Amino acid sequence: MSFSSYRRYFHSAIAAALLCLCGTSMAQQVLRVSAIPDEAPTELQRKFKPLGAYLEKKLGMKVEFTPVTDYAASVEGLVNKKLDMVWFGGFTFIQAKVRSKDQVIPLVQREEDEKFKSVFITTDSNIHKLEDLKGKTFTFGSESSTSGHLMPRSYMLAAKINPDTDLKRIAFSGAHDATVAAVAGGKVDAGALNISVWEKLIAQNKVDTKLVHVFYTTPGYYDYNWSVRADMPAGLRKKITDAFLALDAKNPEDKAILDLQRTVRFIPTKADNYKAIEAAAHNAGLLK
Repeated sequence: MSFSSYRRYFHSAIAAALLCLCGTSMAQQVLRVSAIPDEAPTELQRKFKPLGAYLEKKLGMKVEFTPVTDYAASVEGLVNKKLDMVWFGGFTFIQAKVRSKDQVIPLVQREEDEKFKSVFITTDSNIHKLEDLKGKTFTFGSESSTSGHLMPRSYMLAAKINPDTDLKRIAFSGAHDATVAAVAGGKVDAGALNISVWEKLIAQNKVDTKLVHVFYTTPGYYDYNWSVRADMPAGLRKKITDAFLALDAKNPEDKAILDLQRTVRFIPTKADNYKAIEAAAHNAGLLK
């Protein structure tokens, strides 16, 4: 090879390498985010918009929110590297952890998620406790929901109520707000949902508490978290974690973000916190 040919080859190789590096850099400049669809898509978009803008500023990269059609899609999206960060419930986090062979890391959770609760609601004045659900119609939220299915089912089983054999009929509404609508509309006798959405709907005057009332509230359990894949660079993981932990309710802009997330602050979390959720899923026959 002549010197001039070698020089052309060398320059071409350098250009190709730079192009490759640029492509990699550009790919890393977008954080692809999603959340389990436990509320209406428009509500999820509304809740995330200011948080996404805040993260863009803190991370120095574009943040894109992509809604998913169901809970399973949020798990598959992260495991198959189509998403970089997802707002999971405790059960969907466990599903992603199992599916990925422990290649999913929970970063932060809301303070409330350390002792989250589910509420059982009804319009029936004869239903006062879980045992009264025998022979009644009932709706859970999504099949993969922690607070709308897994934990309510677990507490029903503990009360010697098997939803599959002791109830007249069970349904899955798909989302917490849809559960309230189904109970209020008389489609089912009772239902279970997460306490956070219930309290939000009451605050927004979207539920008539003279018609629909809570007859049982579960004990606390670990629930929601923001999770990422284990192959995310440690530096970026730390920047994301620090950004969430830096949100301060004393700052009006931060408070607006925290209010939409229905919390006063975010705190660090870890996979071990969700061992009880994993055990409950096995005991309920929901995790093979």
